Amino acid sequence: MQLAFPEAPAPEAAASEAGRRLFAGPVEFLKGVVAMSGLPPADRTELCFAGRSNVGKSSLINALTGRKALARASNTPGRTQEVNFFTLGDSHYLVDLPGYGFANAPVDVVRKWQALLKTYLSGRANLRRAFVLVDARHGIKPVDEEIMALLDRAAVPFQCVLTKTDKIGAEARDSVLAQVRARLAPHPAAYPELILTSSEKGEGLATLRATIAALGQEG
Repeated sequence: MQLAFPEAPAPEAAASEAGRRLFAGPVEFLKGVVAMSGLPPADRTELCFAGRSNVGKSSLINALTGRKALARASNTPGRTQEVNFFTLGDSHYLVDLPGYGFANAPVDVVRKWQALLKTYLSGRANLRRAFVLVDARHGIKPVDEEIMALLDRAAVPFQCVLTKTDKIGAEARDSVLAQVRARLAPHPAAYPELILTSSEKGEGLATLRATIAALGQEG
């Protein structure tokens, strides 16, 4: 019997090379958006990274692109308070969403950018997939499931990406994977493969790059 939500296999050589070429090309910060009226034209494949505050979204974007400071990384939860758009060649937008959950910011600021996050996820027509980042040390939390439920309602496919996998041992990893699989099972929008990553060690980056490149080629 096939395991529910297996780890995504390593990409074949051609897919890996397509991902490498895409991310080796021009990658630029385009703009930070604080209202839906500021969104760029929906003229290319769009993929977003969502996750709890301090889950490692910015670090993962930097690791994927090989650029140390493309996305702002901080040890302070809630630093990313805008929807940050990056152009990946002329074919993709990569989007770094505000961290959800606890944030070290005023309550009214948190409320505004959390509302923007939810509006964006519900209303962006060219959004092909959301990558929901989950800290491998902690697994899926209730606040993660709130975003997953929103993605279900918006019919936006999402794929779970575990971050910081270098921070846990094999036994803890198996336990977290079991928890993640169980929590993903009720969500119809969940893509049925997991990607395990480490921004520091490079684990899973080729798989994620190849996945993003392939999404741009579909259709």
